[in-house]
Amino acid sequence: MDTEVAAITTIFTEFYYFVTVALMFLIHIGFCMYEVGASRRKNHMHTLMKNSMLIPLVTITWFFFGWWIYWAFAGGPGITGGIGHPAPEFAEAYTPWGESMGPRLDDRISGVFWAAFLLFAWTAASIVSGAVIERIRSFAFWLFAILIGSVTWSIDAAWGWSYGGWMVEILGYHDAYASGVIHAIAGGTALGILVVLGPRLGKFREDGTPREILPHNPWLVCIGLFLIYTGFWGFYVACNVPIISPETIDGQITGTTLTATTIYLTPTTLGAITINFLMSLSGGMLVGYMVSKGDAFWTYSGGLAGIITASAGNDLYHPIQALVIAGAGTWAMYKLHFWVERKFKIDDAVGAVAVHGYAGFLGVVIAGFVLWGHPSSPYEGFAVITPWGQFVGAIIMFWVLGFFPAWVLAKILASMDLLRIPREIEILGLDFATTQESEAARQDVIAAKKALV
Repeated sequence: MDTEVAAITTIFTEFYYFVTVALMFLIHIGFCMYEVGASRRKNHMHTLMKNSMLIPLVTITWFFFGWWIYWAFAGGPGITGGIGHPAPEFAEAYTPWGESMGPRLDDRISGVFWAAFLLFAWTAASIVSGAVIERIRSFAFWLFAILIGSVTWSIDAAWGWSYGGWMVEILGYHDAYASGVIHAIAGGTALGILVVLGPRLGKFREDGTPREILPHNPWLVCIGLFLIYTGFWGFYVACNVPIISPETIDGQITGTTLTATTIYLTPTTLGAITINFLMSLSGGMLVGYMVSKGDAFWTYSGGLAGIITASAGNDLYHPIQALVIAGAGTWAMYKLHFWVERKFKIDDAVGAVAVHGYAGFLGVVIAGFVLWGHPSSPYEGFAVITPWGQFVGAIIMFWVLGFFPAWVLAKILASMDLLRIPREIEILGLDFATTQESEAARQDVIAAKKALV
């Protein structure tokens, strides 16, 4: 009987993650539609290809080193343990030549689990993509995609989104559905690039006040965001271990029966997180509609911001808490977006820094107050959830692993004139630079340069 139960559990888990990967693919379809809808006609293909090509680039680099980083650096290294702590056998198995990185009938889980985490990496890179449309060089963006998708995100997931992560053990960090682990780091990364990249031409008037550059196709933006909602639901599903026996967890918070758990191996129920997902989506959309006075773009973005704000604690929140927290985060991110835009002349084309970064940061901090004193882990000796542990965790996600590495790389690329497209190409459109009508294109560029002189 035990053998039959184990076999059924394995096959169910394999199929579970297999389905979540297909659902999460909708996130990337949604981002492609959303960004093309937000960009102007002259930049459509550049916007689409910039975002599409991160798929092979992040996939390949994730295979060669991103997945290994996740398993190798949970301890810091050196904070709570060396490379591979607390499970060196996993770090060894998930090297590109490791025994679990190929087809094996006796290992049905590694491949689909790898793919689920890969889709998380794509999501982090796609969030950055929208913020920098219409002015960044494709080559530069692809370097940033690899940086966050296969390096910095892998590190932050190892630290704060692992059953053995040092942030969980020492800080009591809790971020069940990645308010900080994916969204805050992506928002911080986008901000680090934008500070160096600068605004789109014409975004700010001579007196410094911003102009509104409306989405080219609001319908694509709407449909894209609804696909992201759908994929985000799959993301929530993928953030859980679907069925686990409590005897396999060497700790205190185990329960008495087979259960679903969070990424931290703390028990949860799929019913509870389904209710909280829908309540936080509703709270975000409602407040987004009210605070923007019915603006469609910010209403739909508000729904996304609401989910992101509540995600850190949506495994433990009451549905009414999820609703209120989502609404508060949406209101705050909307106000912060326009304040930062006016104050610092930051041109975030789709509000990605606000919707993902500010909302994610706030979500992590809010969870520290609402869940204060709750165990962060089933393992004995791990810190409990606290406001200060969550605040430090949010700083690490947004600023240390998000903003700073991206800002450094952006400065290096800018010094080599590899970050931003030429001014004349930006005026004519980024798609213009890829047409095959080379001679006509050359003449138009010459004419544009003369007009600028």
